[in-house]
Amino acid sequence: MPVGDCQRAFGAAAAKDGLHLDLAKVPWINQRGHLGLPPEAVDVRSALERIFIALGGDLAAQAGKRSTPLQGDFVDPNTGTFIEIDESQHFTSFRATSLMLYPRGVLLGFDYAGYVALCARLAPRSDRYRASKAAVGFGAGGRQRQRAYHDALRDLLAPAFGQPPVIRIPVLDGGGAAAYARERDQIRERLNTVVDGGVSQKAADDER
Repeated sequence: MPVGDCQRAFGAAAAKDGLHLDLAKVPWINQRGHLGLPPEAVDVRSALERIFIALGGDLAAQAGKRSTPLQGDFVDPNTGTFIEIDESQHFTSFRATSLMLYPRGVLLGFDYAGYVALCARLAPRSDRYRASKAAVGFGAGGRQRQRAYHDALRDLLAPAFGQPPVIRIPVLDGGGAAAYARERDQIRERLNTVVDGGVSQKAADDER
């Protein structure tokens, strides 16, 4: 499936259902990652640096990047909640490494144990996906490690910056529209959106 098709299908299905989502892009989630954070974000910066190093990241190369915002999938404009669509390439052994290093008590908008289990099940295949592709900050064959790091950036920075936890939707069959239909009620519950046009409220945060 061409890159972006799954996300576009998910967004179109949500819009047809009355849930209009914007593209996610904020200055504090950028290419420099934890090195691009303000000084007051010291706690989350330390956690992200541990993940970065565990994934084999090169701090000098990372420091040379620009503070260009990273493009995510979606954000609900009413609540500021990020919604990420995770296809099979996200469920790697590298993603499992990042998840295992999350600080205890961090607020998450997805099933932590379920994601760890999916990584264990899918990693033998997903680890081979574009395994030779390089990524600045992670070197040759580093694209998958960079993806795992970027996922961790969004998960840990959203609550640290006062946003609701990131909602993550696993889509293993490439069917973005079907994924929205399957997860619709959970998404609506988390966003607490009033379908008839009322003001949405932040969903209750869940701790892992």
